[in-house]
Amino acid sequence: MAEHTSSSITIEAAPAEVMEVIADFARYPQWTGEVKVAEVLSRDAAGRAERVRLLLDAGAIRDDHTLAYTWTGDHEVSWTLVKSQMLRDLDGSYRLTPLAGGTRTEVTYRLTVDVKIPMLGMIKRKAEKVIIDRALAGLKKRVESAAGA
Repeated sequence: MAEHTSSSITIEAAPAEVMEVIADFARYPQWTGEVKVAEVLSRDAAGRAERVRLLLDAGAIRDDHTLAYTWTGDHEVSWTLVKSQMLRDLDGSYRLTPLAGGTRTEVTYRLTVDVKIPMLGMIKRKAEKVIIDRALAGLKKRVESAAGA
């Protein structure tokens, strides 16, 4: 079983507000930094993104890949890699836990990345950690700035 990296952050907003930002793929280029294009290819019966194409530019890793998303209730979304030029695996999830009567949310981001080119395990873990930390910081800033507007 592949190793994964995870990290958590607390956001000053209700889980529904956080999930609204996570589910708004069209705006990912505005707050994620590495995602240059996000295109929803298909939606499930509830209207949530099911397949999403992402054009990623993270310095050493530039990739055009498609992810399949699975929504579990209103507090969790996970994804798996469908196709990619550079990646062998890209599995991850956001899990939202309500705090303080539902006005704050703990967001846990879990990620497993495996590239097609040889790379040491500790370098992969470090790359995963950087991706997670940037994504959580960007998500926090985006949600809290929208909540304060």
